Amino acid sequence: MHQTPPPQSSACFVRTLSTTGWGLPSLLRTCAATLGLGMAALLAVAEPAPSPQMDLPKVELTAGLHRISAQVAATHTQRQTGLMHRKQMPAQEGMLFVFDEPGIQCFWMKNTLLPLTAAFVADDGTIVNLVDMQPLSEKSHCSAKPVRFVLEMNQGWFSQRRIQPGMRLSGKPFGR
Repeated sequence: MHQTPPPQSSACFVRTLSTTGWGLPSLLRTCAATLGLGMAALLAVAEPAPSPQMDLPKVELTAGLHRISAQVAATHTQRQTGLMHRKQMPAQEGMLFVFDEPGIQCFWMKNTLLPLTAAFVADDGTIVNLVDMQPLSEKSHCSAKPVRFVLEMNQGWFSQRRIQPGMRLSGKPFGR
């Protein structure tokens, strides 16, 4: 069945919504044209809010006597999203970023709401360096030397437990 577009006026939202059979894309195109708005502006309003990654595989790690349950971000997309959009994270949880090859790894906090500490970790589990990162900052924080692993925890987790560079993490990714 062919339908004619709803009348165009400044009340296009009301008229378009009251017209049966019109989906969101048609509504946005009609209203954008009527109101002189760009499609990008209306589509940005229509997109759902981003959600945090909560369903990644987990690995158990230890730092001395302290246990860590870490989500594993192993793909490019998982690493790129990381802990963005999280509003909270239990104290014993974190995220382990796993890269294919050792390299200078740099992290920032765009769209990340929690203050975090990043531990840059060598293949054997040795913590190379620790950096505190502030929420929503685009400042880059890098490893002091090439690493394949980065463990992000709530800010203060390492310092409260007196865990420092040179200490080792244990767990499956580190071969022990």
